[in-house]
Order: sequence, then C-alpha cells, then structure tokens
Amino acid sequence: MTGLRAQDILDFHDGGRAAGSASALWTAIGDNHRHNRLLWDEEDLARRKTVPDSEIAKNKRAIDGYNQKRNDAIERMDEQILSSLSRIKRKSDARLHSETAGAMIDRLSILSLKIHHMRLQTERTDVDRAHIDDCRAKLSRLIEQRTDLAACLDGLLAGCARGESYFKVYRQFKMYNDPALNPAVYGESKRSS
Repeated sequence: MTGLRAQDILDFHDGGRAAGSASALWTAIGDNHRHNRLLWDEEDLARRKTVPDSEIAKNKRAIDGYNQKRNDAIERMDEQILSSLSRIKRKSDARLHSETAGAMIDRLSILSLKIHHMRLQTERTDVDRAHIDDCRAKLSRLIEQRTDLAACLDGLLAGCARGESYFKVYRQFKMYNDPALNPAVYGESKRSS
C-alpha cells in the first residue's frame, strides 16, 4: 500500500514539508508542483500586452517545457504509486478508474495555486468591496473543490489497496514538444535544407 494520504499532499502544496520527501514518489510530487508554479508564472507573463512579441515567444517556449516536465512528473507519480500497489490482488470485478492518481495530484496542485492566488485577491487594498466579495466567494468554491478532489483521491487509493479499483499509467505523448512528431517543426527543418 502507498501510505499516501491526500491531506499530506495538501499540506505539502500549501508550503509544508512532505511526509516522505526523500522517496521517489514525493520527489515526483514536488517536481510536479514546482513545474505547475513555474507554469503559472509564465502563463501570467505571456498575457502581457506592453512587451515585445519576442518576450511572449520566450514565455510560450518556457510554458511548453514546464508543461512537458509537469506531465513527466505525473507519469512518474503514477509509476511509483502503481509499484507500491503491485502486490495487491485485483478483484475480478475491479473498476478501472479513468483518471489516474497522478493526474488527481496534479489537479490538487493546480487548485492549491488557484487558492493561494485567489486568497491574495481577497487581501488587496486597491480594489473595491465587490471585487473582494467576489473573490471570497470564488475562494470558498475552490476550497470546496479541492476538499472534494482530495476525498476522491483517498477513495481511489483505498479502493486500489482493497483490489476494488485500479488505474493505468497513461502516457501523454506531447507531440508538440517532439521535433520528430510536430509537423510545424520537422517541416521547418525540411524547408531550411
């Protein structure tokens, strides 16, 4: 069994230390969250309107790189979790879960970033009361969504530990990052030859 608990992940995402931070699983969880934070920052920068297009192009390239690393970390999380469950005998009527545990952890990471940034919006002093109230309502909804998702992750992991549920590692195959698979990139190299 993984010993992984959603609350430990939430605490880690909120700035705490991971319970098993030296393990390969917690390394992948940390990598995923770090790349989500970097993606968040680059996405913000990519929406600027007063900088040269070359700056936005740099942001978009960074976004592609961080997104690839984020997805690689999701796959590593799934591999580690499935490895820890490998001795569990799956029941004949076990249900295939369409979303992997790693994908759920990734979504928890993104929700923690949304919660953090929405909370900052509720603390602003340069906006009107309507903005603050609207952001407080959104913050409450985000917290509810993260709580629900955390319970779903715990449910999936418990079901897997009992042999009642399972998931697979689903490879993302990000074709846009692979020069051999992206026609705009490999076509460009053919044209320049």
